[in-house]
Amino acid sequence: MEALFHQAVAQPISFGAKLMSSAQFKSLFQEGMDLVAEAAAYLDGEGRDDSKRLNRAGALAYSVESMRLTTRLLQLASWLLLQRAVNEGELTAEEASSDKHKIQLTPQDAATNEDQYRSLPLRLCELIDHSVRLQTRVLHLDDLIHRPETQAQWRAPGLNPVAESLAVLQAALTPSADTTL
Repeated sequence: MEALFHQAVAQPISFGAKLMSSAQFKSLFQEGMDLVAEAAAYLDGEGRDDSKRLNRAGALAYSVESMRLTTRLLQLASWLLLQRAVNEGELTAEEASSDKHKIQLTPQDAATNEDQYRSLPLRLCELIDHSVRLQTRVLHLDDLIHRPETQAQWRAPGLNPVAESLAVLQAALTPSADTTL
């Protein structure tokens, strides 16, 4: 049995890849698509009315932040759709990582200063905040998927941490020759 654990492990299991095919990804995907729909409905309806009630500086801030929100959500939706295509076998992971398909995710916070941001309509701020939180999660997942070297940096290549732990336990539980009863 010990020999079984000392076999060389070719590659560590990618947490990111496993997560992408899980129910959590489906939930993340649905959350992202729902947020896109909510933002579109707001910006096309109630948001238009809200922006008309703002002063000139507020209207400019609203315009900037709504464009940044739209850009952020388009990036997120594109990334989520690309990952879903991989999950459903429409693309391979290698194809999705190629320059042709790769989505450039760029972290974005609000561009407007804090005072101006607080004067924006509450619903717009809620959508922006939600999109930034979602973007943070997606950036983390993207890092897990596309940078496997970060997963293995904590240990030397070829070592099997489970086998190492079992060996320590076995050594501790095996009676030594000089142990007397």
